[in-house]
Amino acid sequence: MPRSVLLPFLLGLALGLASCQGQPGTPASIPLQPGLVITSSTTITPGAYRLAGPDSLHQPLVVIEGEDITVDFNGAEMNGATGDQRPNQYSGLAVLVRNSRNVTIRNLKARGYKIALMAENTDSLLLEHCDLSYNYRQRLQSIREREDLADWLSYHDNEADEWLRYGAAVYLKGCNHATVRYLSVTGGQNGLMLTQCNNGLFYNNTIHFNSGIGIGLYRSSNNKVMHNRLDWNVRGYSHGFYSRGQDSAGILCYEQSSNNTFAYNSATHSGDGFFLWAGQSSMDSGEGGCNDNIIFGNDFSHAPTNGIEVTFSRNILANNQLEDCTYGVWGGYSFETLITGNTICECRHGVAIEHGQDNAIVRNYFAGDSIGVQLWERDQQPEDWGYAQAKDVSSRDYEIQHNYFVDVKVPLKISGTDKVAINDDNQFYNFERLLLAEKPNRQFYFVKNDVCQPDKWGDATAYKKLNRISEPPLPEELEQWPGLARDLAPVGAFEPQPLPDGMNAMLPDGHVRGRKFILVNEWGPYDFLRPSIWLRDIRDSLYTFLLLGPQGNWRLNGGQGFTGVNPKTGTFPATITAVRDSTGEELKLGLEFIGEEVTGQFGEQYKRGATVPFGFYRFEKKLDWKVRFYEYNESTHPLSNYEAFRQLKEQKPDAEEQVQELAYAWWKKPAPGVNADRFATFASTSFEITPGRYKVSITSDDGLRFFVDGQLVIGHWDVHEPETDEAVLELSGRHTFEIEHFEAGGFATLSFHMQRLQ
Repeated sequence: MPRSVLLPFLLGLALGLASCQGQPGTPASIPLQPGLVITSSTTITPGAYRLAGPDSLHQPLVVIEGEDITVDFNGAEMNGATGDQRPNQYSGLAVLVRNSRNVTIRNLKARGYKIALMAENTDSLLLEHCDLSYNYRQRLQSIREREDLADWLSYHDNEADEWLRYGAAVYLKGCNHATVRYLSVTGGQNGLMLTQCNNGLFYNNTIHFNSGIGIGLYRSSNNKVMHNRLDWNVRGYSHGFYSRGQDSAGILCYEQSSNNTFAYNSATHSGDGFFLWAGQSSMDSGEGGCNDNIIFGNDFSHAPTNGIEVTFSRNILANNQLEDCTYGVWGGYSFETLITGNTICECRHGVAIEHGQDNAIVRNYFAGDSIGVQLWERDQQPEDWGYAQAKDVSSRDYEIQHNYFVDVKVPLKISGTDKVAINDDNQFYNFERLLLAEKPNRQFYFVKNDVCQPDKWGDATAYKKLNRISEPPLPEELEQWPGLARDLAPVGAFEPQPLPDGMNAMLPDGHVRGRKFILVNEWGPYDFLRPSIWLRDIRDSLYTFLLLGPQGNWRLNGGQGFTGVNPKTGTFPATITAVRDSTGEELKLGLEFIGEEVTGQFGEQYKRGATVPFGFYRFEKKLDWKVRFYEYNESTHPLSNYEAFRQLKEQKPDAEEQVQELAYAWWKKPAPGVNADRFATFASTSFEITPGRYKVSITSDDGLRFFVDGQLVIGHWDVHEPETDEAVLELSGRHTFEIEHFEAGGFATLSFHMQRLQ
């Protein structure tokens, strides 16, 4: 640590130690300062404290440790942001609680940090009435028309606290019997993250409009997560273009997190409403899982991907609302799982399970879905999955009963699945085709159901051949299906009691709903607290915009690149149109708003009646790229024989094409005649451009080199997962861009984006 930083830090540490040694049982009132260590009950002097976060998380600004102490921050706000820092530049840890017991922290406000509050090895922590909004978040690379794969999150490994790279409002590690309530987190990335935390209670928290995870669990069991507002924790969505979620979620349950209760939460409009994965240890060994969790009475609607994802595990999914999701339930490799009492409406797939076993789908309501229940198995298992090597993963043993299907195009899509009993008063109304079966299903029972359109079974001969319909199973046969016993109990048998002081976390009547209101920019989801403008449609030269914001009036102040903007003033919500001027590359609309108070996307406050500027900007420069693909070998390997690799472009390419956008994502071959792995991409373009400063962003997997007029500007020449590199360029007149890229193996991507800096 530099001497200029070390001396004030040590002085603050000494002052902090001296300040907190008051009389026993008498809380002291003290100001915040760097290096403060609190070891007894304390009240903080209110105020706004500018306390920049150190680069390292190992230098917390405030440390709390001890037993049976209460620290009341009294509304004091710690702010670590300096100058014009953006959220992806925030650093440091505001408050650390360590090696303690029975610590209460209340009324803390902290913003502008990588981690606002961390607690380690602390038993019976109580955190209440804290606002930890506007802390770290990544700057997203995806744009309206295309997803950037560098934005995908990965939570698979947290054995060494890898989750910390994404920041968090609260990060608890080894904190048993914790209680967190009335926590507010917005405008960040991750909210409340738990690792190795058991027997905790997390309720009445509002963690919404963040770009990653609302509440996340890792190796954490026997917890209650209830009555929380976790809406709009999302990224990776652009209405009408892509619906990916990029592993954002309202609730994340990972790696051997079992026997938890998730009840009465609202996690709508999140990448996944609920995302559960057994963990890498299960994938390697076939053992364990995130088992026996109760997921009850939640609203997981409007998910870009899955309302509920539960995989490689055994759980109960009951009485949840799953509306307008790509998948209502994705249950790959689930076993002995009960799916009951759920409302699954307007989803592309209602319940989809590959390689599931001993599962029961009972008493659910399906309406308006494209496919109701889909069960299947793949032709072969991935070779690197120890799970599939250690276990029988055939698709088999299902009970589907007492479900109601109305206006579902295909209620049943079942293929290659053995011992399926569809019986006991399932009701099918107004469908296009009752069953699709692409592969034979053995021991397939379809009895005692109400089918109101018998003429839409499809080809009867093929149907009977594929499904080998049998007589109803005998009771002794059903007893041999071990996963089905639990479906005989009523839904109420699994119902958690609401907490006596638990709030109604559901979106209120009249609140906007629907995936069209998932609006994401480079800093995450829109929160409806500020005036905003969103490009909705382009048809020829006509651009259509949606305007949203608080109550008040907006007006157009000016623009560039457009003619005929209409209307020019109004209230929210509003739709305006503008005709593009074909001669310009920069498109601008400048607007202002006067009305109710406004909270900006970085937490800045505007009082009621203040003039708040907002606007639209888009740089549309078309580049004509010549792209050539080559296979390489050891003699032309990009890492060991770079000069030989570079000479490949002097030869005839294995494939080539002309494109205006570099936006590649390759899971297989990049082009006919080229291998899926070990290939090179050479792309070049020459163009004229208006003088100015421009930012180039390039996402690559694997190696990348970017040249401007023959000069190397970006060099990221190694094997890596999707990552984005940027460069700011002064450009004027004619220039040539060249890109060299290589793929070593697996997935590959190459994506180029350029914008003018205003």
